Formats: sequence, C-alpha cells, structure tokens
Amino acid sequence: MNVSKLLVFLFAICFFPLVITACNQGSQTATSTSVGVINSDTPTYTPEATITPIPPSATPEPLAMVVNGEGITLAEYQAEMARFEASSSITGTILAPDANTQVINELVDQTLLAQGAREKGFEVDDAALEERIGALQEQLGGPQALTDWQITHGYTEADFNKALKRSIEAAWMRDTIMADVPETAEEVHVFQILVPTSAEAEEIYTSLQSGKDFMTLAATYEPLTKGDLGWFPRGYLDDQAIEEAAFSLQSEQYSPVIHTEIGYHILYLMEKDPNHPLQPDARRALQENAIQEWVNNYKELSEIQILVP
Repeated sequence: MNVSKLLVFLFAICFFPLVITACNQGSQTATSTSVGVINSDTPTYTPEATITPIPPSATPEPLAMVVNGEGITLAEYQAEMARFEASSSITGTILAPDANTQVINELVDQTLLAQGAREKGFEVDDAALEERIGALQEQLGGPQALTDWQITHGYTEADFNKALKRSIEAAWMRDTIMADVPETAEEVHVFQILVPTSAEAEEIYTSLQSGKDFMTLAATYEPLTKGDLGWFPRGYLDDQAIEEAAFSLQSEQYSPVIHTEIGYHILYLMEKDPNHPLQPDARRALQENAIQEWVNNYKELSEIQILVP
C-alpha cells in the first residue's frame, strides 16, 4: 500500500500501518498471550490459533467497519478520507480512483496490527496515552493547538485518542515483525545486458554462445555500471521473472533472453552467497514484505465487516 502521500501531515506516520518509520511505543502489560510465532529464520508469520474477538464497543456512534469485534467509527473513517484527499491536493497528486478502498484497507490493517500487539501482551494504558498526548501538545504549541488540529482534521477527542492508541500499538507490532527479519540472507551478485529489442538481444545471446565474454559485452552496452546489479536477496526485485532467473543460475553462467516491460535482459551470475549481509535498502524491502505477509495471514483468521460503500 502506498501511504507516502499522507506523510505531509504531522501524525500520518502514526495513523497508517505499513510505514516503516514507527511511532514511539507505549507501556507493556504484565501478561502476554501469543497469537502466533514469527519465525526467526524467515520473515513469515505462522498463525497458531484463531483470534478471540474483542467485545464490540458500546458507543452509539455509527461504524464504518468492524474488525474482530472492534469498531472504527464512521467519523474517524470520514476524517481519514478527508486527510487523504487533502494530502493529494497539497502534494499535487491525482486522487486515486480507489482512494476509498485504500483508506479502508489501511484502517483495517492498522487495527489488525494493534490487535496482534495486544494479543502478544503489549497494550497502551491511559498513563502512556496521556504522556503521548502531552508530547504532541508540546510539539504543536499547547493543548489548544492540538484541539484545533483535531477539529481541522475532523477528529473528536475520543476518536483521536482511540486512533492514537491504536497507532502506537500497531507501531509496536510492526517493530516486532521488522526486528525478526534477519540481517543476512541468500543473495546473488548479478550483471545484466539490457537492450530494447528482441533481435538485438538474440544477436548478443548468439555471440555469447560463440564464446564472446559476457563482461566485455556488458561494458559495451553499459560503460558506466558494466551492467552490475549488485547483490540482492529473494523478494527484493519488483520483477519476479528476473529474480527467478537470477537465482536459478550457477556461478559464471548466463541466462537465456528474458523479456520484461522495460526490455530484453540477459543475466550473468557472478557469485552466490547463502548467508550474505543485507544492504539497508534490501533489508527494508524484506521487512516491508514481512509486515504485509503478517497482515495477510492475520486477516485470513479475522472477521471483518465493511459498513461503508
């Protein structure tokens, strides 16, 4: 999910679940009830049991959605939609036709993350919430400034407090999932030759089969980088065809021609390491994948009602 357009607002990093920058955490409760195991070897969440639904709120306010018995009010949903639309205006981006769906998904996903945190024993108590609110007031210039912000962005005080509590808990769950992603992984060091036409790619491939040196050809087509894609793990590249081909090669072997949206590729595997240190951007990508996989697995166990069109 793309949440970057919401970062123009002060609290956007707290209200949307899959931004890697997490909010500060609240206090830990005395007990912990696990809903699953996060495997230390791979970033995969494995559910152990079905989720015990949280009793529904007694609020008479109309709800936009209910996630495992936990309601999100229509007012909060509308406030999120308004901020989403406003952020598009501020950043000059065109509001996506599925903006409604994006906001619903983000609220649902954040609620699932917060519920996962509480199931594992982490819950923001009143004292921690008041401490966070006090810090926000100080950042904005006082209690009235925070009240004004809430009014401007469509929050009631109760909805704001509820959203802030949920966001802190969701951030804790994100941090837990991210921390479990190892700092090393199986990686490959790959070079490529990329050309725009099939005919040119086939001509190069024929030259390679005739004994032409791959690195010499790569330097001809990419004098600056020599076609070096660097080291990368599974789950890092956007194009699965390139990733699958790269990991199927043996060292010092080149691939057949691979067609993607950007052209025609021939890959060359320089070396492979089963336990290579991850670069920061690669580890972030794996962490994002781990969070999304956790959410998807948790969602399969959940009862979710969407009450808005």
